[in-house]
Amino acid sequence: MNRKSLTAAFPHTVPVLMGYLSIGIVFGWMLSAAGFVPTWAAIMSVTIYAGSGQYLGVQLLADASPLADAAFFTLVLNFRHLVYGLSMLEKFQGMGWRKLYMIFSLTDETYALLAGVQAPEGVDEKDFYFTIALLDHLYWIAGSVIGAVAGVLVTINTEGIDFAMTALFLVIAVEQWQSNARHAPVFLGAAGTLACLLVFGPDNGRFLIPALVILVAGLLLLRPRLEGPEALPEGGGAQ
Repeated sequence: MNRKSLTAAFPHTVPVLMGYLSIGIVFGWMLSAAGFVPTWAAIMSVTIYAGSGQYLGVQLLADASPLADAAFFTLVLNFRHLVYGLSMLEKFQGMGWRKLYMIFSLTDETYALLAGVQAPEGVDEKDFYFTIALLDHLYWIAGSVIGAVAGVLVTINTEGIDFAMTALFLVIAVEQWQSNARHAPVFLGAAGTLACLLVFGPDNGRFLIPALVILVAGLLLLRPRLEGPEALPEGGGAQ
């Protein structure tokens, strides 16, 4: 990460900064309330780095759930990250050792940013992508540690605050919608998810994997159309 890539990448990550500090603080607070010291918040955020997975992890740790249950629920909840990594392999070509970190760091919000932004003229594309991913990760670690430390000092009811993660992703999704005129993947994802939710029900998130299978299959079929010349709304892309 150099100064040029940092200057170019930082403005794109500001929405994630605001969101990750907020939801990271909530995660750290919840972990502290479950009886864990702030060091564990830092370790989990560095090595796991999955917002929804870490929220789930707090409950699993608090309940002393069996390892097999923890592995299964984590797989179901974060299965989408496998798709994220596969879809970015071509974009990450030539990044050397950084490629593994880029795949590891593909949270929902980072993936949304990387899928929609382009490196400014004069900025190395690979450095730009890596800086975005690293900044987002640092924001999450900082929020988690701040929340865990605050949780030691102050006790509050955090019920419902975790919706901040959903709200953050919706903001980024709206920006993606506005910056690209091709909305077929959005409709495909919404229709497939709704259909699987009605068929399989919401229990334990069991509708997620079949919904992702439908989305991936649909995107493969639509690939020739989606990889044509980029269609932008009138007035250009996102500002």
